[in-house]
Amino acid sequence: MIKLTEVVARYPRAAAPAVNGVSIVAPRGRVTAVVGPNGSGKSTLVRALLGLIPLERGAIAVDGEEIARLDPRERARRVAVVPQRESPAFPLPVRELIALGRRPHLGALSTWSAADTRAVDDAIMAAGVGELVERSSDELSGGEWQRVRIARGLAQRASSLVLDEPTTFLDVAHEMSVFELLAGLARDGMAVLLVSHQLNLVARFADEIVLLHHGRVAAAGSPSTVMRGDVLERVYEWPVVVVRDPAVGAPALVPLRGRRD
Repeated sequence: MIKLTEVVARYPRAAAPAVNGVSIVAPRGRVTAVVGPNGSGKSTLVRALLGLIPLERGAIAVDGEEIARLDPRERARRVAVVPQRESPAFPLPVRELIALGRRPHLGALSTWSAADTRAVDDAIMAAGVGELVERSSDELSGGEWQRVRIARGLAQRASSLVLDEPTTFLDVAHEMSVFELLAGLARDGMAVLLVSHQLNLVARFADEIVLLHHGRVAAAGSPSTVMRGDVLERVYEWPVVVVRDPAVGAPALVPLRGRRD
């Protein structure tokens, strides 16, 4: 379980906190999605989980232990994070890149084991990147790179998975396959915390949605609770209607043409 309690985080020299008093519980067995406009604080929460931005107040815990009290290796054993952006220092064969997900489980004196190989093989199959493993990372398209990074996160075999915009650059089929994968991981008992702009896909797959606005929680609850026209118009400052997805009955956002002044 991932638990954020009254988290306040501020970037250096910023006048206001990027997130201000945000509390979220992402239990095992469920997909919890964080959504909101650009600049609402979504990615800041992921950076706080990674320890890239300090907390002014509040706490972040995984499986009952505060992240700040865990060393980086133990933190990576408990929670795998797929960030929105990263810049590799040099190209690697794709299989080696995915295998980096096993590093938290390898001590100074330990050697690569059959269990590590199985974890990498399972991650490759789950993320659907088998056709990419013989290539180099600098030969990948944006969508292929995204899927490989998800595979690396899965190879960690952590109890919790955090993803920041995991379907960036992906086409419709691969977007759906990623969300299906995340839903399956949650059914198998993993805690999945997802940051996404894809409101309609989130409404289909998430068990709970947390809507951020100016660094605070504007609404939280089931997709039907959060995906309301009056709530979304206020937060996104654009006219919308919310209908029912004809395929699955989930709420679906339809933005209207032209701002109403």
